Amino acid sequence: MKKVAIIGAGQVAEKVHAAYYKTRTQELELVAVVDPDATRAADFAEQNGFARSYVDAAEMFEAEKPDMVSICTPNRFHFDNVMLALSHGAAVMCEKPPAMTASEAQQMRDLAVERGLVLAYDFHHRFATDMRDVKQAYADGVLGEVYMTKAKALRRSGVPGWGSFTNKALQGGGPLIDIGIHMLDAAMYVLDFPNVKKVTAKMFQKIGTKKSEGTFGTWDPTKYDVEDAVFAFIEFENGGLLQLETSFVLQMKESSVLNVEFFGDEAGATLFPAEIYTDRAGELVTILKNETADEERHAKSMQAFVDRVLGADVMVADAEQGYQVQRLIEAIYESAEKGESVYL
Repeated sequence: MKKVAIIGAGQVAEKVHAAYYKTRTQELELVAVVDPDATRAADFAEQNGFARSYVDAAEMFEAEKPDMVSICTPNRFHFDNVMLALSHGAAVMCEKPPAMTASEAQQMRDLAVERGLVLAYDFHHRFATDMRDVKQAYADGVLGEVYMTKAKALRRSGVPGWGSFTNKALQGGGPLIDIGIHMLDAAMYVLDFPNVKKVTAKMFQKIGTKKSEGTFGTWDPTKYDVEDAVFAFIEFENGGLLQLETSFVLQMKESSVLNVEFFGDEAGATLFPAEIYTDRAGELVTILKNETADEERHAKSMQAFVDRVLGADVMVADAEQGYQVQRLIEAIYESAEKGESVYL
């Protein structure tokens, strides 16, 4: 039996991490929950079948010695908790983003490698069957040379009205580091993480400071200090281009868009749901078409982490890939803040 603990007793901890761990109690012992709010930690533990609750993570590690830990805190606290878990010999599943900076993500990666421990990030979209189908087509050369990719994570009126999503000090940013990072990871994963040459970006804060209510609840516009939207171009050393668009609030036609498109010289593809298409002598041809997108992505991400810790040779969003994604996020923000391209 592997001992499991969760640090951070919020919504994602309950709906994703605890929900999955509870399906594997033949193999996993749910030992502890940590949260600075003692009442919330105790309630979470009782409602989700964890034996004990703590307000201090270091105390929990000394007392419980868990084998596996989920980190579900605000972004600012990912680094400290991941490093603490790894230093105590625990495998880690950390919510995205990996950290606040690329340097932190690099240190996390290095310690995981040094200790020979699994460090995975919950980039759950890459676990969809849609992703498998498109990535396999890319690997098989069905798309040919993919020279243009468009990744979009856009909401018309989707500022989160809960948690700390509008607090830059706790989150590190807005839609880019919250939802845009998912489609960035999805695109980079399909493309096998090509080397990046240059990043050029622009971000805007035009609406969130003027409104206080949207589709996802209410917020205080006087404390809204993250971006509304980011638009970025990532140039690869192989000549390819990735365009990333992400927003919490943007006056667009659709209520939301969450997808990646790939443009190759043999065929094109879109991820959610997966579809691959081309033309042959003027005839528009559909090579593959999934009618609906895979909605079991979160559970499959958690399953991969647990199976990997238990010894299975399965894919996870690992420490090195987490560092590469964090490095891109940092470069996008740097370019947008400086008003100039950043070379990597």
